[in-house]
Amino acid sequence: MSTPHPFTHLDEAGNARMVDVTLKQPTVRSATARGFVRCAAEVIAALRDGTVPKGDVIAVARIAGIQATKRTPDLLPLAHVIGVHGAAVDLDVRDDGVAIEATVRTADRTGVEMEALTAVSVAALAVVDMVKGLDKATSIESVRLIEKTGGKSGDWTRAAEA
Repeated sequence: MSTPHPFTHLDEAGNARMVDVTLKQPTVRSATARGFVRCAAEVIAALRDGTVPKGDVIAVARIAGIQATKRTPDLLPLAHVIGVHGAAVDLDVRDDGVAIEATVRTADRTGVEMEALTAVSVAALAVVDMVKGLDKATSIESVRLIEKTGGKSGDWTRAAEA
């Protein structure tokens, strides 16, 4: 008789597998993630006065983030296909870059942490894509989970950030 493998995404032989959540009951869950795109002063000025040559950076990044939320299982091979019932991606132009926050909600068998992180990551990539002609040094920083609610492990909040 073999003992169960200690890793949830590996079978007895050590092969990758998707965890079976069939018997889990759907519950309301949410996750919020944040990230930051550091930009040069000239990029910030162009964002604020609407003169980025490629167009409305914030609108494009917001839609890219929402779209990415729904495509998470296409990007992460062991992520479950779940019902994304709500997704909000907010971008705030600051003096040193663009702050991004995404909150994703579901009533499903598994959480939406990866969906929130994917939304922030892709929104940040969209910002970089839209402004790279103005500043090739634009960079993505600090993509991280801020909080999650629901599910077997319960609620979790990142310790206060400095």
